[in-house]
Amino acid sequence: MSDLLYSEEEEALRAAVRDLLGDHCDASGVIARTESDTPHHRALWKALTDGMGLAGLLVPEELDGQGATHREAAVVLEELGRAVAPVPYLTSAVVATEALLACGTDDLLRALATGTTIGALAVALNVAPGAAYRTVRYDDGALHGELTGIADAVVADVLLVPADDGGLYAVDASAATVTPQTSLDLTRPLATVSLDNAPGRLLGDAEPAVRRALRAGAGLLASEQCGLAEWTLTETVRYLKERKQFNRPVGGFQALKHRLAQLWLEIVNTRAAARNAADALTTGEDVAVAVTVAQAYAAPVAVHAAEEALQLHGGIGMTWEHPAHLYLKRAKADSIAYGTAGAHREALAGLVGLQAP
Repeated sequence: MSDLLYSEEEEALRAAVRDLLGDHCDASGVIARTESDTPHHRALWKALTDGMGLAGLLVPEELDGQGATHREAAVVLEELGRAVAPVPYLTSAVVATEALLACGTDDLLRALATGTTIGALAVALNVAPGAAYRTVRYDDGALHGELTGIADAVVADVLLVPADDGGLYAVDASAATVTPQTSLDLTRPLATVSLDNAPGRLLGDAEPAVRRALRAGAGLLASEQCGLAEWTLTETVRYLKERKQFNRPVGGFQALKHRLAQLWLEIVNTRAAARNAADALTTGEDVAVAVTVAQAYAAPVAVHAAEEALQLHGGIGMTWEHPAHLYLKRAKADSIAYGTAGAHREALAGLVGLQAP
């Protein structure tokens, strides 16, 4: 196992991303976007990809990427989680990119690395690594069928679609009908993808590509959940220091101190699990165990942190103008993304040879 502490380069990357998000992704702006027909922040995506080259972190340098590792991508996702940034980083720069890396599709990897093209794996967001997923019908060179629950499909330029012949096909988004679905998390909207005689380009075998993509998505999602939980704790502590009752700061009440201390401990443990998952994805050692541990632990903690933030902010936390609801909705949606905590615990039991009672 590598040293899980952040390196100087990772801390510098964190600072740069946090500064950028501070300038482009304020809470009021995110809320305003969720009320519009364009929830995705195109200008922020361009700044992250064109300005900083972050879409290509996992892509080799010879394919116009940064040749970095999952550890650096995890740092970016922590900061995006802190800001509930409405950009398709996890779905395009991680999940779709990992699927293309498994297939060795150089031209599409170059396009995704530069950020000029956004990709989306046409597998429902709730599917866990190794679980069954829906496919479309391949017939005489064209694809037919409907897939639901596809994250960020509304903003994708290319869809990576698994078919019943075992292949993974690249489909131009303009050749599909993408219909937005009602989503709890308005910052990562879902959509239904309908294909009717849509031309597709065979990329490779779907099974290994989808498995690799979902595994990376689940492992790095834990870093996003960690960043989200950390923000909610920090903001709640700040608010409780300012809010007064009986002429005393509410944060001085012992019962609230205990709740915050318990939450802090959970978040510290989440960070350790998330860092271990990112490191395992980088080194290739014990990846399955590290990813399942991270998701089994991180998902409930993120939800708990967001719920505590809402409760401890009192009435202000219940208002639409306060960003607490964004974090709760993202945490709830993330808790079923790439498999529920229960599904990951069940998978972990099988991996380490623990039998159910």
